[in-house]
Amino acid sequence: WPMRFHLSEEQIAIQDAVRGTLADNWSMDHLHKFADSESDFDQPSWDSLMALGLAGILSPDSGMGLLDAALVSEVAGEAAAAGPLIGQMLAVAAVSRSSSDAARAHLDALAEGTSIATLALGDSAYVPCAKAAHFFLTDTRDGALSLVEAGDGVSIEAVRSTDRSRPVSQVCFDGAKTHELFAAGDPMVAKLFDSALVLIAADALGGAQKCTDMSVAYAKEREQFGQPIGQFQALKHQLAQMALEVEPARAQLWYAAYAHDAELDDAPRAAAMAKAHLCDVYVRTARAAVAAHGGIGYTWEYGLNYWFRRAAFDRAWLGSPAEHRARAADLAGW
Repeated sequence: WPMRFHLSEEQIAIQDAVRGTLADNWSMDHLHKFADSESDFDQPSWDSLMALGLAGILSPDSGMGLLDAALVSEVAGEAAAAGPLIGQMLAVAAVSRSSSDAARAHLDALAEGTSIATLALGDSAYVPCAKAAHFFLTDTRDGALSLVEAGDGVSIEAVRSTDRSRPVSQVCFDGAKTHELFAAGDPMVAKLFDSALVLIAADALGGAQKCTDMSVAYAKEREQFGQPIGQFQALKHQLAQMALEVEPARAQLWYAAYAHDAELDDAPRAAAMAKAHLCDVYVRTARAAVAAHGGIGYTWEYGLNYWFRRAAFDRAWLGSPAEHRARAADLAGW
């Protein structure tokens, strides 16, 4: 596994394809309408992403790995895209590696994105896009990883959450139809959980970059005292600090994904640190972006709030930065 410090042409093409698809199918007007609705899922934008074959990016036959999936998740975060993309990719990764024939019977539909899977891992009480999901990738109290079918035995209660781009629900499983994918103690359980951390960190990177780009663009356009506000030294320093937070974090994310793909010994620790640091960076950058925009940054119509809210959810999803830093310390033997 040679380590490259730049993306390949193919990886850049993947991001460009996802970015272009979302630009065509997930405009700010579309996002506003979705946020004002009672739905937790947007079928048109989901179909457009699934047409790119993104659901199967982590299947063993794809020839791709977690770094490629992270690049996709980054662009989804940049666009504040709806849909359980992280859950879908991980569900295909898990089912395609499982020996459960009952679960594998659903693999083709999951890989095509016609069956929707969302993530219900860990102690998280809140599940994105639960009302639209056909399957839930979840772990049991004893540590096994399972695929749960929607329907009887699954209760869903919508929650008015911070993140308006990925509405969440409280989900309870009581007698639902369940397919065990990996038994407790199977190394694949921990590996898939770490994959989820890296993909959430990637979403955070995309969002933080978007907040920075929006702030720089606004500083060039908005004028006060006859000149763009980007000429004011205090704002220059603030924008520079945002960039200095975001860009080094990109290398940390890439390394965490690479370590996972290369099966390096420090891959679990790298995943924990990426989740902790990237989500903190996202929150700080989103706050700085609101400040850089002044009053318009607080308005519903401008839309910056979507990324601010998404940052808060990413930070809490599957464990806080403090929890993952403590885990990283334990893994390092501190």
